[in-house]
Amino acid sequence: MPYEPTTTDDTADTPDPAATGTVPADTGTPGRVGTGTPGPGTSAAAGTVADTTVGGAADGTAAGSTAAGTARATAADPPSLPTDRRSGCPFDPPAELTAPDDEPVRRMRYADGHLGWLVTGHAAARAVLADPRFSSRYELLHLPIPMEGAPEQIPPAPVGDMTGLDAPEHTRYRRLLTGKFTVRRMRALTRRIEEFTAGCLDAMEQAGPPADLVEVFARPVPALVICELLGVPYADRERFQSDVAVLFDQRADAAAKGAAQEALLRYVGALVAAKRAEPTDDLLSDLTSTDLTDEELAGIGGLLLAAGLDTTANMLGLGTFALLSHPGQLAALRADPGLAGQAVEELLRYLSVADPLPRSALEDVEVEGRLIRAGETVTVSVQAVNRDPHRFPDPDRFDIGRGAAGHLAFGHGAHQCLGQQLARVEMTVAFPALFARFPTLRLAVPPGEVPLRDRANIYGVTALPVTWGKEGTGE
Repeated sequence: MPYEPTTTDDTADTPDPAATGTVPADTGTPGRVGTGTPGPGTSAAAGTVADTTVGGAADGTAAGSTAAGTARATAADPPSLPTDRRSGCPFDPPAELTAPDDEPVRRMRYADGHLGWLVTGHAAARAVLADPRFSSRYELLHLPIPMEGAPEQIPPAPVGDMTGLDAPEHTRYRRLLTGKFTVRRMRALTRRIEEFTAGCLDAMEQAGPPADLVEVFARPVPALVICELLGVPYADRERFQSDVAVLFDQRADAAAKGAAQEALLRYVGALVAAKRAEPTDDLLSDLTSTDLTDEELAGIGGLLLAAGLDTTANMLGLGTFALLSHPGQLAALRADPGLAGQAVEELLRYLSVADPLPRSALEDVEVEGRLIRAGETVTVSVQAVNRDPHRFPDPDRFDIGRGAAGHLAFGHGAHQCLGQQLARVEMTVAFPALFARFPTLRLAVPPGEVPLRDRANIYGVTALPVTWGKEGTGE
């Protein structure tokens, strides 16, 4: 059944605040399309910003601050990324990201030695992500996660990569795209999403158990959807899926990421040229009638294709794992498929697969009693923010009835996710359909043997072995 958005339908086609340059105080569950770190092929910047004490304490506490508590991270012991999740806790953030109550903003050591900041509090994250004094420009950032072969300075965003831009360049792209991703438009795709989902389930049922749910369901459903939306031939998926995987892989070095990005842009660039010559009924063809250049179109198309393939696929895979691991919650969803919208919001909060979101201060800014100096990089840990007990009581409990609106799984502010409504519709259709078709679906391996995608900008599972039918028979 179609997902009913948390906003009323009379706002479904109103102008995007990010496109108009204004961001309201509360935009519900906004976010961003992107990798969560600077774009493909970029790397850590050189040098550090001196930690002076002008206007504040050495630990960054603003002069005159009344922030509660005295336990503060020091330059000698700040956390760094990546961090490992606790054994047996595939859905919980790493312990290092669980901040004490009085440290929603604390020091963090970056890959190049830069001493910047880590944000793990919900209110602080909203403040940083909505404040134009914090820049998304890649060349101003220090990468939070190491990358082998990284150059000394992160280069500017490639043409068309709006995730690494600020206004007015970002605003120009956003205005051209925002009308293509309204709630109403995404809901209009529901029928096609239902058809794609049913087709994948038919193939899964015909092949029989066991199956890798990632290969037969979690990956193909969003691939079919984003290919249809953009006008990308699904038959070409082998040409670009491997490149997308490299772009999101934290283990890949700078050279591999650069090569993958070039290959993806070549593919999308050729597609753009073909659509200029013979437009079809799809998003890329629509955009050829704007003032975007071919190079810009290739960059935007590549970004949307990569994000559309990877983020929802990992939410479907990891989300199924989470539901199978919480039988009481799964039973509630099976009993009432109308809970699918709420379940999706709680899965988005609980899993927070897109993480982290770095920004750079353009001037001195105080956040939650901490003085962040101009030039310092701030990293928002979405997975930690969405477990903030001040915003979500008993945050480590998975509860599809809690009402998780306000989570930051899609980010917040001007870079809110263009595809968030599409992702919601896909998941709201896919999860109930999967469990209705296979009411006995269960893991085919012990939970501890499910392989995790724990070194990628988008967290998930690399495979999810499942079976169904009578216990012990696979029938």
